Amino acid sequence: MRIEGILFDKDGTLFDFNATWGSWTQGLLADEGGGDAALVANLADVLGYDLATSLFRPDSIVIANTASFVADAILPLLPPQSKAELIARMNAKSAHAPQAEATPLGPLLHDLAMRGLRLGVATNDAEAPARAHLEAAGVVDRFDFIAGFDSGFGAKPSAGQLLAFSAHVAISPDRCAMIGDSLHDLHAAQSAGMVAVGVLTGLASRADLAPAADVVLDSIADIPAWLDSSAA
Repeated sequence: MRIEGILFDKDGTLFDFNATWGSWTQGLLADEGGGDAALVANLADVLGYDLATSLFRPDSIVIANTASFVADAILPLLPPQSKAELIARMNAKSAHAPQAEATPLGPLLHDLAMRGLRLGVATNDAEAPARAHLEAAGVVDRFDFIAGFDSGFGAKPSAGQLLAFSAHVAISPDRCAMIGDSLHDLHAAQSAGMVAVGVLTGLASRADLAPAADVVLDSIADIPAWLDSSAA
């Protein structure tokens, strides 16, 4: 097996999930709850966020779904407003969510680039906040391709973003790996004909990911060693 392109999920893969989205969720609950404790509790329940532990439930809709999906879920609990207004506030807050790198990204991406690999990001976040997060980490220029759910290629688990990356870098899907922390990522990889690589820096366990993965790594820090062993 020779891998020539690597496409990364963002949250739970490049960045630690709870550290990033816990802060975002707490801010969203405070802003949208407006001091109403019952509303905050109801919103937290729908989002799958445990207020007592400040952790997400494994079935949280925030984990792998788009802002549009999340907005549809919480809009009925909020005062009358347009979905577009809510998504705009969610995306603005997302762009400023603090990012905790799963491993130092600069050295890792430099290593991968020096191997001649083409790199991309496919996220179910919106593209603008995704670019803001990568820019804040100082690595946005390392990627040949960045797509969010609103970039025109659909969202995972559909294969659109993955096939768009493959076409953009002119590498056959079977020479590409999709790296992600959720079954959405791995199912998209299967649909696209890419190598499916799970990582354990999200909320899913090895047992959750293994049935849909070609390999499960502890984190993206293990990618160079995996590439070396695959080549050997």
